[in-house]
Amino acid sequence: MKELEEGSRLQLDFGKIAKVAKVAPEVIPVAVQDADSGEVILVAYTNELAMRKTFEARTLVLWSTSRNELWEKGKTSGETFALVDAFVNCEQNSLVYKVRPRRGRICHTRNAKGEPRNCYYRRINPATMELENLDA
Repeated sequence: MKELEEGSRLQLDFGKIAKVAKVAPEVIPVAVQDADSGEVILVAYTNELAMRKTFEARTLVLWSTSRNELWEKGKTSGETFALVDAFVNCEQNSLVYKVRPRRGRICHTRNAKGEPRNCYYRRINPATMELENLDA
């Protein structure tokens, strides 16, 4: 079990934006939302190339800040996402993509049944600051 991804201890990476800015200075965040349920399923980054590829192919393409390359979400696993709609915020420094899964869910982690899940599967308990897994 990976403690960061499955544990109950809150370990927020408040330095993530600074790290991203060093390796990929020309990206903006994109919140990815399930077009049918409204659930936020992922927050990632895009650059102009990834955004254009997303719009051209009508499929979710992001910029991997860890690999510093284009990342077609789900290309390896087969769990890809069709772009349904896209929105920009008032300052034009972040996007929301509404997507529809073609199969499965979006996270690289799996629940106990081995099924893919969405990335926001743990709730923070404000009283204890511990995490509660909603899709174990």
